Amino acid sequence: MKFTRYGVYYVPGGGFGDRGAAWLGRDLRRGRAVAQPEGLAEITQAPRRYGFHATIKPPFRLAEGQGEADLRAAFAAFCGAQKPVHLEGLQVAAMGRFLALVPVGEVGPLNALAGATVEALDPFRAPATQDELERRRGRLTAAQEANLLRWGYPYVMEAFRFHLTLTDRLDGAARETAAARAGAHFSADLAGDVEVHALSLVGEGDGGRFYEVMRCGFGAG
Repeated sequence: MKFTRYGVYYVPGGGFGDRGAAWLGRDLRRGRAVAQPEGLAEITQAPRRYGFHATIKPPFRLAEGQGEADLRAAFAAFCGAQKPVHLEGLQVAAMGRFLALVPVGEVGPLNALAGATVEALDPFRAPATQDELERRRGRLTAAQEANLLRWGYPYVMEAFRFHLTLTDRLDGAARETAAARAGAHFSADLAGDVEVHALSLVGEGDGGRFYEVMRCGFGAG
C-alpha cells in the first residue's frame, strides 16, 4: 500500500489493544474493521480513522529525497536506543469536548520520549505548506505557534499531552454517558501500571485511514 503520510504512535497490544480496537470498531494493527459494541459507532467516527493510539510524532509527508525504507531504518534504530517508560495508570478524562484515556501521575519520562521522537525523525518530515499551517492555526499560544513553525505541529514538546482518543466531540449528558461506558469498557486497563515499551510507525492509506507499518520494541535495535 502507498502511504501519503507517516507518523509515530503508541499502539497498545494484547487485551488492551483489543479492547481499544473494539471500542472504535477498527483494528489499527491489523488494518481491518472489527465488531463494535452497540451505540458506539455514532460517537467514534473521527478517531476510528486513526485507530486506537496515542500520537507521539504527528503525521507528516516525507521530505524530498527521503523514502520509506530510510524512515523504517531510522525508526528502528531510534527505538533500539530507548528504554521502557512506566505510567502509574490511566483514567478517562475530557480533553475539550472529546474523551480520552490520559496518564495518572508522573509524565516527565513519557514527555521526554515524545520530544526525542519528534526531533530524531524530523529530518524525514517535509516542511509544512502554507495551507497546512493555516489549517492548524487557531487560538495558539506563542509557544504553540513556535512549535508549528519549527516542527510542523503546535502540540509537541512542552505542549504535548499523551492521550488515547475515545470519542468525537460530545456535549453534556452524551459525554457523561460515554465516560461512564468507557470506564466500564476499559476497567481492566485502568487498574494498574502501563508500560510503554514499543512504538509503531504508521502510514495514512486509502480513505485517510491509518495502518501500522512496523512495530519496534525498545532496546531491540
